[in-house]
Amino acid sequence: MAELLIVFREVLEASLIVGILYTYLKKIGQDKALIRLWQGVMVALAASLLGSLLFQKLAGGFHGQAEKLFEGIVMIVAAAVLGTMIIWMAKNRNIAEDLESKAADALDSEKLGYGIFALAFISVFREGIETILFLYGVMMKQGGLNITLSLVGAAIGLGLGYMIFVQGRKVPLKTFFNVSSVLLIFVAAGMLAYGVHELESAGVIPDYGRIWDINPSKFPDGSYPMFHDKGNVGALFKGLFGYNGDPSAIEVLVWLSALIGLGTMWKKAAEG
Repeated sequence: MAELLIVFREVLEASLIVGILYTYLKKIGQDKALIRLWQGVMVALAASLLGSLLFQKLAGGFHGQAEKLFEGIVMIVAAAVLGTMIIWMAKNRNIAEDLESKAADALDSEKLGYGIFALAFISVFREGIETILFLYGVMMKQGGLNITLSLVGAAIGLGLGYMIFVQGRKVPLKTFFNVSSVLLIFVAAGMLAYGVHELESAGVIPDYGRIWDINPSKFPDGSYPMFHDKGNVGALFKGLFGYNGDPSAIEVLVWLSALIGLGTMWKKAAEG
């Protein structure tokens, strides 16, 4: 489920950005600049795909301890970027006005709309790179990636963005972002804890032992216990929140600290 939530959130943010720019340009009659807008979007998508291929090639070049170290660093970076994004969205509730101001500046400085191209490219490419980074983190944490859920998340994000800015329907956007932000705080905390787990495995961080271990052998029928991280409940929690059936003391401490710290910062940013 984590991939659905992440892709939904990132695609929705990109859709909102493009939708705001599209609506603004239509409102002021800048049809020529609209061409640059869509060009920027398409180039950003192509660049994101290329970035994904390069990232996969880089990640596949590590083995053994180096692989654990690489995955640990990537997970920690992904958690930091995800946390930053959550706080940024909480602070920037007037994103529409900010983007319209940037669009106006871009049109003033570039008569042919190249400023709009750059604004669209940077905005969408950032979301694309974040998606790649986050999904890689989810894949490492879960041991795989559910493509169907990712596509469903993308479809929901695109559909909601379309309804908001093209159809002009009233959608409780604040509720969506508040709920998704809380869930993503758990995802970020799980990524950070798993990054620490990988660094422990690489020998970079000392391992002081397991707090508990509810990952015993499978049942005779081949199934896993309910709270095993491959069991019915455990697998769901692992996918969403980075649950581990046999965590170390440092993992639990990091997870709780991230959850409390990020939750507090998000609450202050949302209220500020």
